[in-house]
Amino acid sequence: MAEAKQYLIKNGTIIDVEKGESFLGSIEIEGTKIKRMYKVDERLPENLQIIDANGMYIIPGLIDMHCHIQCRFAPHFLASGVTTVRNPASNVMMIEDLLIAPLDAATPRVFSADRMIDGEPGLWGPTSYGNFVTEDPEEARVEVRRQAATGVNFIKIYGLANREVIQATVEEARKFDLEVACDLIHSQKVSALEAAELGVTWFEHASGFVQSLYPGWYPTADQAEWSHIDWENPDEQMIKELCKQMLQYEVKLCPTLVCFDQAKQYPTIWSPENLVTRSLEEHDILMSHWQSMEQHVHSIKQQFCNQHTFTKLVTKSYFDLGGTVVAGTDTPALLYTFPGMALHRELELFREIGLTEMETLQAATIRAAQSIYLENIGAIKEGYIADLVILNENPLEAIEHTKSIHRIVKGGRVYSQEEVLTYIQSNEESEVRMVEFQSRWEEEMSKVEVGD
Repeated sequence: MAEAKQYLIKNGTIIDVEKGESFLGSIEIEGTKIKRMYKVDERLPENLQIIDANGMYIIPGLIDMHCHIQCRFAPHFLASGVTTVRNPASNVMMIEDLLIAPLDAATPRVFSADRMIDGEPGLWGPTSYGNFVTEDPEEARVEVRRQAATGVNFIKIYGLANREVIQATVEEARKFDLEVACDLIHSQKVSALEAAELGVTWFEHASGFVQSLYPGWYPTADQAEWSHIDWENPDEQMIKELCKQMLQYEVKLCPTLVCFDQAKQYPTIWSPENLVTRSLEEHDILMSHWQSMEQHVHSIKQQFCNQHTFTKLVTKSYFDLGGTVVAGTDTPALLYTFPGMALHRELELFREIGLTEMETLQAATIRAAQSIYLENIGAIKEGYIADLVILNENPLEAIEHTKSIHRIVKGGRVYSQEEVLTYIQSNEESEVRMVEFQSRWEEEMSKVEVGD
């Protein structure tokens, strides 16, 4: 079936996230695209291979709008039904194999930023392949130009960047029609509202909203000074008024609720038992990393978990006002944000805060695609890329059913979860690729230095 160039997915319940409805029908796929849709009473083409979807439910491929993907665990996203990811901050040279992969590859397509632009001393240390640290606006402009030349899809600002660097980054990015995203969780200098005024478009983790309401607060500050804040019962009216102000700038939110929820719930984490999580354990992919993070759980909870309820309220308030809110995970950040599977928990959390099942699906499909101006994915539609997930159970009855995966279609190719997971890189191959990357990166940076 995987090699078929033209086939029919027959008699499934098709969930139309664009119109917000579902219907019984069939989907004809030719090559990498959806050729035609058929309602149940329409005549079907003959002499095509058939995938019988009777009693099953078909949704668009899911989109994780905030994760830090690596080649080693990229297949786990696809095995979870995630056909596209947005990668805010990485190094595009490190994930080049994913960026140039064919449409039907056993890995998700990647919409990516390059290394993040941060302020001194750098939340992740001094300048490296993963971050660029500066207090100089002109240096930021040069870095934006360098990143634009690599073909990035957007630019990422990090928490210690000062106002002048943010402004310069936005101005330079606009010359290349690139949006700017920010993570202001640790910001001591700029709030969300101030960043929006400077032209930042994307607010990862709904960050900086706390600083807008409580100037001077940041996670590692002496929290005794902020003991008057009732984190479990935030001021909803203040949040709503702030969201109204942010809406004027048409900003977009990716709250990554699951990242903070896993930390808050620890040690009773959300941990589904399925092929994907078992594969992570068997191959020791990220598991040792998360186990080592457990020794820092007190610090993690202290810094991040008091914002969890606050961020949920921001998410729902901004959504209710008509703002753009999309689903992401921040995989593999903090604790047990399982590649691909964590997005299913994010959908559950969206449902818990009050979105309907359809609205929740839309946040990880059509709304996500529209937010980054991708016009050929995110919906089941004639002419669109054939990215689909065939489910055994109805996600409109319970969003948890998105995990009940029968088959994944990526760029027209049909995969079982088991098949996707055969594409995992070995540790040895990953190590060789890392050595090759480091050599190429050093060579690239030497050219930049000579050019300067």
